[in-house]
This record gives sequence, structure tokens and C-alpha cells, in this order.
Amino acid sequence: MVKEITVKELKEWIDEKRDFQLVDVREVFETQIATIGGDLIPLGQVLQNSERIEKGRDVVIYCRSGRRSAEAILQLQNKDGFSNLYNLKGGILAWAQEIDPSIPLY
Repeated sequence: MVKEITVKELKEWIDEKRDFQLVDVREVFETQIATIGGDLIPLGQVLQNSERIEKGRDVVIYCRSGRRSAEAILQLQNKDGFSNLYNLKGGILAWAQEIDPSIPLY
């Protein structure tokens, strides 16, 4: 099972300066189009770089629409036993539509 967080909830976390890690599992070229920040670990490299993902605090993982980030979370939970991961529901597309319309849709 994958826990989810909405873009509105993520915006609240950011505004509250909550202590969490943000991880982007898209490809490098996608971050050149649009980004909301975070550590870039493309989906194909997530398992090899799992030590870069913190276990001691909440981690929000995002992609373009939420599919790849959900897959990354399933892989990390199954292989490394992570229990602190949240999928950004709707990904950066939802962020652009609901929070920051200046972010390009692609």
C-alpha cells in the first residue's frame, strides 16, 4: 500500500516549514521543463540510491502524474522496508493546476 499526500497538504507542509525530504523520480530532462525542487533520483536509479532517501523523517516522492512515484515507493518498501514514504497525488501536474499555475504542463 502506498500512502498519499495531496498537493494542498504538501503546500501546508512547506508553509509550516515541516521537516521532510522531497524526492523527484522524473528524468533529468523533465526537471529542465518544470520542477518543485527536491533531490533528483530518477525511477530507474531509485533502488541503487536508496541510501539517499532518509528513513528518519517523512519523505514525499513525486513525478509528473503520480504513477512513477508510486512505483518507486513500492520498490523501496519491498526492498528496503521504508515506511515513511508519501506519494504526491497527481504529481507535478496537480501542483501546477492547483498550487502554482506558472509551472508548465507537459
